[in-house]
Amino acid sequence: MSQTFLKAEEQVIANSLKIRFYPIAVQSAKGTRITGQNGTEYLDLTAGWAVAGIGYGHPRVSSKLKEQYESLSFTSQLSAPEPTMVSLAEKLIKITPGDFPKKVWLGHSGSDANDCIAKLVPLAKNRTRMISFMGSYHGQTMGSLSLSGHPAQSQFIGSGNVVKIPYANPYRPPFGVTDRLTDQVLQYLEQEVFKTICPPEHTAGIIIEGIQSDGGLIVPPEDFLPRLQMLCRRYEISLIFDEVKVGLGRTGKWFSFDHCDVVPDAVVLGKSLGGGLPVSAVVARKEILDVGTGIHMFTTSGNPVCSAASLETLQIIEDERLIENARDNGEYFLKQLEKLQEKYEWIGDVRGKGLAIGVELVEDRFTKTPAAEKTAAICYRCFELGLLVFYVGINSNVIEITPPLTISKEEIDLAISILDQSFSDLQEQKINMDLVKQYAGW
Repeated sequence: MSQTFLKAEEQVIANSLKIRFYPIAVQSAKGTRITGQNGTEYLDLTAGWAVAGIGYGHPRVSSKLKEQYESLSFTSQLSAPEPTMVSLAEKLIKITPGDFPKKVWLGHSGSDANDCIAKLVPLAKNRTRMISFMGSYHGQTMGSLSLSGHPAQSQFIGSGNVVKIPYANPYRPPFGVTDRLTDQVLQYLEQEVFKTICPPEHTAGIIIEGIQSDGGLIVPPEDFLPRLQMLCRRYEISLIFDEVKVGLGRTGKWFSFDHCDVVPDAVVLGKSLGGGLPVSAVVARKEILDVGTGIHMFTTSGNPVCSAASLETLQIIEDERLIENARDNGEYFLKQLEKLQEKYEWIGDVRGKGLAIGVELVEDRFTKTPAAEKTAAICYRCFELGLLVFYVGINSNVIEITPPLTISKEEIDLAISILDQSFSDLQEQKINMDLVKQYAGW
């Protein structure tokens, strides 16, 4: 059945909508497990690109959806609001730091939420330019694409008002090996970028991922984000955090910036917010989101069904202590991966916070040459052995580990054993590379 389905899918679904790593066809999913159409069960370390933060098919969300749909399936909150959207906004404001007046914008995806930032921040600040980071991924719509610095989007010409600067990557420092990485990046910004192509008096905002996710699960030095905030405050530049992938408990705190006591001017949310339903949000200073009326709106934004799912998802995160689980089991996962690193020379770096973890593969640890083909092979072999992982990074050589926050230590042990077997099979040349090459990934 699965092969027949995949052939039918190939005939009707646009390639522009696909990133494929192996030939999976999904029948159902529950908790941390996905079942294929052939009956094979997989432990999922992707959570569907970090969407299934509370796991698949949570019964509380299912019940809430049925209840909400039967009560009020839809109203366009643009013109005829109801209480669910307001309750969601109040909850998001409560969990987001900052004692200044805040409001909430609601949308459907991380892309349209970052489009909100691209459009409204320059308008609110009355400054034309924005700054983002090389390797960043903020979305696929034109505004969010323009803010992004990922090679997957380099063929598109976005808005010319965005300047990209190097991210503070400790494993691959952009200016060479150093113990002053934060100094180097921020000096480059202040002494070069500000003095030439992007003067601070024309710069409205700087958007950053606290952990650069699709760029390779890169964790910056501990002092980088606080010092970036100081710089933004000095020049009255808005600081925006894209928490679409790593927010809402994944790092072991509500947000990645909570680890360093940073208070952003705006926070962008999506993916896991809806418990599997499409919803996004921007929580920001009132003056940013109130800069105009009806200038960034979508008919179904904040609809009661997605808002109800989001409210229940946030409550589940608290009730089931999933933030604590992400922190504790993330530390355990990292330690087990570091043991694998001792065993296999191809593992150049293991890094992350909570359950946002990256495993970077290299041809050798001295040159750090990215091992993209080997990374694809490991992901494919894991699939064959019953484990789902994707790879990311500007060099396509980082295994991304973003499982549901409900994952247990026993499941982590299973994942480690499958990863171990996959590396061993690659070492012994037991992986069919012809099959691997059929899937391009990204």
